Amino acid sequence: MGNTFGHLFRITTYGESHGGGVGVVIDGCPPLVEISEAEIQVELDRRRPGQSKITTPRKETDTCEILSGVFEGKTTGTPISILVRNKDARSQDYSEMVQTYRPSHADATYDAKYGIRNWQGGGRSSARETIGRVAAGAIAKKILHIVNNVEVIGYVKKIQDIEATVNTDLVTMEQVESNIVRCPDLTCADRMIDRIEAIGREGDSIGGVVECVVRNVPKGLGIPVFDRLEADIAKGVMSLPATKGFEIGSGFAGTLMTGSEHNDEFYTDEDGEIRTRTNRSGGTQGGISNGENIIIRVAFKPTATIRKEQNTVTQSGEETTLAAKGRHDPCVLPRAVPMVEAMVSLVLCDHLLRYYGQCKVV
Repeated sequence: MGNTFGHLFRITTYGESHGGGVGVVIDGCPPLVEISEAEIQVELDRRRPGQSKITTPRKETDTCEILSGVFEGKTTGTPISILVRNKDARSQDYSEMVQTYRPSHADATYDAKYGIRNWQGGGRSSARETIGRVAAGAIAKKILHIVNNVEVIGYVKKIQDIEATVNTDLVTMEQVESNIVRCPDLTCADRMIDRIEAIGREGDSIGGVVECVVRNVPKGLGIPVFDRLEADIAKGVMSLPATKGFEIGSGFAGTLMTGSEHNDEFYTDEDGEIRTRTNRSGGTQGGISNGENIIIRVAFKPTATIRKEQNTVTQSGEETTLAAKGRHDPCVLPRAVPMVEAMVSLVLCDHLLRYYGQCKVV
């Protein structure tokens, strides 16, 4: 019913924003992968609320518990269940939304589809659902690193019209994590933080773009025709809350170029490897990874739940206004970075296992 993602490395997330907890079941993880709750916690801490002055003040430690699938510090090959308990839910903040729809939120569409919805924090439509994805993504990242030293590094590329300059070949996780907005361009980072704080004081919200680079990608990942690597990455990241756009490589800017300008010419490097001199393809050609860096960008809309008063309607269609209470991010981008990394890692790990299953048997 839409809660499971992946083929061989498959995850199912569960739980709701203001329920007992949220989590994930991972099926298909290879055995003997060394993993600990502490390693998973590193990624969850990057995603958790209340981590800085520009995120929601909800106080959750998001402490993970591995319930199954890991024994003596290693995966057993059986389903891995990871749980994070909710500690700081304040359902009363959402009492106005029992009957009143938040503009651009999932309230109205959930009612239209199911005839019932959990109005406490948005239920399954809350970004809190992504905890399970990030926990599973931590394990996927570990597998990718073990197999080919793959690096998956996301960062905030743009907040409204403030755009960072980032060298995708050289950017490091340390640079990304050096500031609360997760932008490795420090000059832009300061401006972004100021913009987010200002918009938050107004009770409003803003959006932007997360860019993600994957380095040391093995050649051959991706399955034509319908499981092209970039198509699966697009589905993965576009399943995240608040996403509104996806690009890979040159993206929409490539439409302004001619074929001779856009084509990535081949050459053979000093190690005898076939490479491309440019990377406008963004690391995939024909839906298959070519060994160059995979570079994607994901657009996130402004947070839908805001304190500014807006016109809306109730479940019965009566016109009214709503100035939402509760604790919400004025900009989702800083916390979206580990979410994007997680979904990219899950897709790549799944395709890595599929590649070995099909192409490394004989």
